[in-house]
Amino acid sequence: MSPILVAERITKRYGSNFALNNVSLEIPANSIYGLLGPNGAGKTTLIRIINQITYPDSGSVLFGGEPLLPHHVSMIGYLPEERGLYKSMKVGEQALYLAQLKGLSKTEAKRRLLYWFERLQIGDWWNKKIQELSKGMAQKIQFIVTVLHEPKLLIFDEPFSGFDPINANIIKEEILHLKEKGTSIIFSTHRMESVEEICEYIALLHNAEKILDGKLSEIKKQYKNNVFTVGMAVQKGEDVLRELSEHFQITSSSFDPEESQVAFEVKLPSPDTAPLLHHLSKKGTVNSFVETIPSANDIFIRTVQSKSIHE
Repeated sequence: MSPILVAERITKRYGSNFALNNVSLEIPANSIYGLLGPNGAGKTTLIRIINQITYPDSGSVLFGGEPLLPHHVSMIGYLPEERGLYKSMKVGEQALYLAQLKGLSKTEAKRRLLYWFERLQIGDWWNKKIQELSKGMAQKIQFIVTVLHEPKLLIFDEPFSGFDPINANIIKEEILHLKEKGTSIIFSTHRMESVEEICEYIALLHNAEKILDGKLSEIKKQYKNNVFTVGMAVQKGEDVLRELSEHFQITSSSFDPEESQVAFEVKLPSPDTAPLLHHLSKKGTVNSFVETIPSANDIFIRTVQSKSIHE
């Protein structure tokens, strides 16, 4: 499947400082793509370029295989981290106004808004003013306005900001539902648990450069470091753990004498687990043996730290 968006060798400077330096990305169609990086990495600049709020000094952007042009704005929905609702306007009046700016007729905008207000159970908010709503409630309105015109590409910048866990989960489910319906999504966040839950692909920016990108499941495999979590039934757990530590690198361990159970984490010098399993079979009954796959947060920290050390 062709990518929905391709950024080719994007460079953007502000004075003598690089906001983006030769950054290339491909956003697969009908996917959720995590755009990650520390503060100041260049994420917001790239998002602003895709939305044609600003333009690159060099490089190009393709949308649906075509050079990015002004008419593509109507095919993109953008939920910025800093919200832009008019506090003194009524919710329904403002939502209708913003929907019409996206090209919807008043009749069609109202039909879609009523659908979304009912779906998110906020029908009684129509005549309330934004200033009467909590941050999370206002965020729901902003979300609806962002997705209402059914864009091909949605860009969410910290979409769960201001939400309690229940409403954050509701919005997460709506994002996944939009993806199932064929929408492509760029998801920018600092919340790595959200990346784990919904992103298929990620790119990591650091100091204006791309330092990592690809399918998240494949990246996790590349970052495996031969760490395994083991659970065993043994009689003399402390003795077993002491003896194991003489032959293997045990990074953490615990022993429950009442249940005669030990649990430990071990780091091996290679992916070959046969020597360890052979050793364990002589000590007791292995109940669990699981390879520890690094989390998105682990990968984020390790990659950024490694890049910083070598700069």
